[in-house]
Amino acid sequence: MYNPAHFAVTDLAALHRIIRAHPLGMLVTAGSSGLDANHIPFELDAATAPLGTLRAHVARANPVWQQCADGAAVLVVFRGAEAYISPNWYPSKHETHRLVPTWNYEVVHAHGRISIRDDEAYVRGVVARLTRRHEATEPKPWKMGDSAPEYIDGMLRAIVGIEITVDRLEGKSKLSQNREARDRLGAAETLLTRGADELGQQMRDAG
Repeated sequence: MYNPAHFAVTDLAALHRIIRAHPLGMLVTAGSSGLDANHIPFELDAATAPLGTLRAHVARANPVWQQCADGAAVLVVFRGAEAYISPNWYPSKHETHRLVPTWNYEVVHAHGRISIRDDEAYVRGVVARLTRRHEATEPKPWKMGDSAPEYIDGMLRAIVGIEITVDRLEGKSKLSQNREARDRLGAAETLLTRGADELGQQMRDAG
């Protein structure tokens, strides 16, 4: 992707933060029928590879796991916070009238090699960990044990695991760093007042 140096994110912790905060990744694959994209919630394991490992599952009925050979190159796109930015939010606009609208956002591209994991123990582990994480804020978190074992077993047979060893991470945080500090902060404060807390805070901290 086009990534000017002042927007590029190279810190591994910052890249992992975006992935963990926005785990619904777009898995892009290339097969005999061309490009394909699937939207999948991923689990990031930062400990098993230098740049991390991504784990997920897809429906057995989804042909992506049969179209991708083990070791095939894939791309997963994680879109972070994003919002339209009006030039009216920049204090300097009212002095120079030489600013235009833009769109601010954070995104991570994870490049790697895919492995298909068609075994019950693997998918059970992935589902259990994803469930624990995303149910953690519920008053009474759901767990697989809440359902009858035969029901869960049947559901697990209907999915296939995938694992991606990440070999390159490319991050971009477009947060008005190319504007005057007062303009960046003015836009950040407007976003915060409108409830776009994540992007507003990232823009506030970008200096």
